[in-house]
Amino acid sequence: MLSYQHIFHAGNLADVHKHALLCVMLQYLTAKPKPLSYIETHAGRGLYFLDAPEALKTGEAAGGISAVRDWFDIDHPYRRALTQVSATHGEAAYPGSPMLARYLLRDIDRLHLAELHPGENAALTRAMARQAKVHLQDGFDMAHAICPPDPRRGVLLIDPSYEIKSDYDRIPGIIAKLHRKWNVGVIALWYPVLSSAAHDGMIDSLTALNLPKVLHSQVRFPPARDGHRMVGSGLFVVNAPYGLEAEAKRLSGLFKTL
Repeated sequence: MLSYQHIFHAGNLADVHKHALLCVMLQYLTAKPKPLSYIETHAGRGLYFLDAPEALKTGEAAGGISAVRDWFDIDHPYRRALTQVSATHGEAAYPGSPMLARYLLRDIDRLHLAELHPGENAALTRAMARQAKVHLQDGFDMAHAICPPDPRRGVLLIDPSYEIKSDYDRIPGIIAKLHRKWNVGVIALWYPVLSSAAHDGMIDSLTALNLPKVLHSQVRFPPARDGHRMVGSGLFVVNAPYGLEAEAKRLSGLFKTL
């Protein structure tokens, strides 16, 4: 399906959870001088504007990053990237994960981003300004083709919209295969926590794989509006970098205050 557009949800509380943890991972990995690969399977357009009609229609950013920015001090990598994006693109700009990676990675690192929606892909290509290889391709196919990447160190973010309900069933097998091909890679899977608990079976299957250095962070928050089915956010990370567990615990405590 090609109907999902993240502009309606950019900067919401799920983004805050996912993006804060992603930035901590990238900060740790870039502390070493060796190059790394950043791969994303469902990249979206990369840069969003929270004063756009779509974002204002849902108001999710107002209850998201706009409300909790002070959770992150000026030295936090997520806050640093947000500040840089605002300085470059304006106060209403909000970076998707590809743009966060662009600001936190170095010239020696490589970015591979897949986005199958033609319009979103074109916007992503413009936003990244030739600082990434943008693939108009199914993200899972791209990941299988690239892994193990060069450089071999790196992060793979899997962040589908889950409009295709079979994703819940097939993602554990995809991650198992990717880990076999790239056993040193950090593989991070984001998923929505829905009132229907649609994610439970997927997490059970992932847990049964006994993958190494797993960090599973799940937070809850009030629905963005009456009848909204998303009530939380989850991140399942294989080969989780040092320091991620501490940040996940910190965020968990903060989300409990909402």
